[in-house]
Amino acid sequence: MTPVYAQNMDLSAYKVLAVDDIPLNILLIQKMLSKLKLNIRTASNGRLALESVKECKPDLILLDLMMPELDGFEVIKALRADPETENIRIVILSALNSSEDIVKGFNLGANDFITKPIIMEKLLNCVVTQLKLVERQAQM
Repeated sequence: MTPVYAQNMDLSAYKVLAVDDIPLNILLIQKMLSKLKLNIRTASNGRLALESVKECKPDLILLDLMMPELDGFEVIKALRADPETENIRIVILSALNSSEDIVKGFNLGANDFITKPIIMEKLLNCVVTQLKLVERQAQM
């Protein structure tokens, strides 16, 4: 059953990229989001995330911060510096929860920040809210 806050939206049209270097976290995110019937892609590090963004141009990126090769902060910087990707919605999902990390994420251009462990309802609400903003932006 689709959550109340997602009714009247065809979420299957939206592409979400989940980025985390821990496979169990990716599975957990996919399981939590499965009821929304989104088109979900995954990447296991920042470099692969940037490659995937070029291939599929997601509507929303769920991004871990602590990853090998490129961390989440570096991924946000790269995305915001490129006119092709500067407007993609980004939600940080991270165990880093100091005010410095949260402020840094927002200052770099993240649209929201969810601390781990992830509360399913919070994630679902956040994803639907971000996708509603994508929809409104497309209508402008």
